[in-house]
Amino acid sequence: PEPSPSPIPTVPPRPIPARRSPPRRRWLPWAGAALLVAILIAGFRPQPLPVEIGRVSEGTLRVTVNEEGRTRIRQRYTVFTPVAGQLRRIPFKAGTPVLAGETVLAVLDPLPSSLLDARTRTLAEARRDTANTQLAKAREALRFATLELQRFQKLFTDLTVSAQELEGVQWREAAAAQEAAAAESALRQAEAELAEFRGAPDGNPAALSTPSPDASARSPVEFRAPISGRILRVHEESARVVTPGTPLVDLGDPADLEVVIEVLSRDAAALGPGAIVELDHWGGETPLEARVRLVEPAAFTKVSALGVEEQRVNVIADLVTPPEQRPGLGDGFRVEARIVVWESPRTLKAPAGGLFRRGAEWAAFVVHNGRTELRRVQAGPGSGTETQVLDGLEAGDEIVLYPGDRIREGIRVRPVAIAP
Repeated sequence: PEPSPSPIPTVPPRPIPARRSPPRRRWLPWAGAALLVAILIAGFRPQPLPVEIGRVSEGTLRVTVNEEGRTRIRQRYTVFTPVAGQLRRIPFKAGTPVLAGETVLAVLDPLPSSLLDARTRTLAEARRDTANTQLAKAREALRFATLELQRFQKLFTDLTVSAQELEGVQWREAAAAQEAAAAESALRQAEAELAEFRGAPDGNPAALSTPSPDASARSPVEFRAPISGRILRVHEESARVVTPGTPLVDLGDPADLEVVIEVLSRDAAALGPGAIVELDHWGGETPLEARVRLVEPAAFTKVSALGVEEQRVNVIADLVTPPEQRPGLGDGFRVEARIVVWESPRTLKAPAGGLFRRGAEWAAFVVHNGRTELRRVQAGPGSGTETQVLDGLEAGDEIVLYPGDRIREGIRVRPVAIAP
């Protein structure tokens, strides 16, 4: 028999390992809860408040009173006419230089006497005739009163009349004498009115209208400059008839200026002669320097632009800057004045916006390590933007400017701007 073939060895199949299940992540819920708690804490945590910071420093501090003023010439002259007359045309304009005693400012021709016509002469003659009649009547009454007085004096001597009757006659005689004197005066006045007609023939109207020769022969009056300077204003430029007291021209020296500053009465009480004044916005690049000469003792009432009545005082300051450095400045120019009330070359100062009232004292919030700290401050005079610090702060401290109701002690703040 044939041998049977050997069987093919078979490889048993490799057993497939069982699939392992992934481990369960039990920490994920705890991590999510922790993250949520952290987010909630971060969301409800108060954020630093944004604030504006100012620094306390040392330097110059000046307290000033700022008001508007105007310039004016210290010595101003106005030329008036002393008599009536015909003014000739004045050829000068404002700004013309004049010399004292040499420049003829104006010429005044005397007016001729009033022209007399026939009607005026008739009225004057009528007044003269009336005065003659009144004088004759008064003299006759005086003569009668004199004779009556003589009779009563004789009767009184004979004890025929009483003393009272004699006194009445004496009074009538004195009154008659006064009336006679008044009548003589009226006659002289009427004759004086007819003086212009003496020598004029009757019935000649041309002769009656001719002015008296002595009035037309008078020489014209010249007005010369009383000072050396410039003409500021010409009041009467054209020729015309003027009356006594008519202003003609204004004169002055534009280089001799002073400044008039209207300040509140409470500010004027702290000012005195010699105070420094700086003038700005006068038209030049650099401020002008002046000194207070006088603080007027009387105040006046002035209504402000808001309709508020204010008591103001004029402060007069003399310009110290030479005229060569202010060539364009003239009379009546507007300036902005800063009057120095108090000044310290080196002192501790803080921004005025960082100080506030806490009761009867001053206080400030100082920023230290990102948190606010309330400090009591002893403040001195201030300039409006800066205030002198006497105690409570040091140089380099940072304080909160314009703190509101949300700013309290101990809260965190975040500077958004630092004022110098």
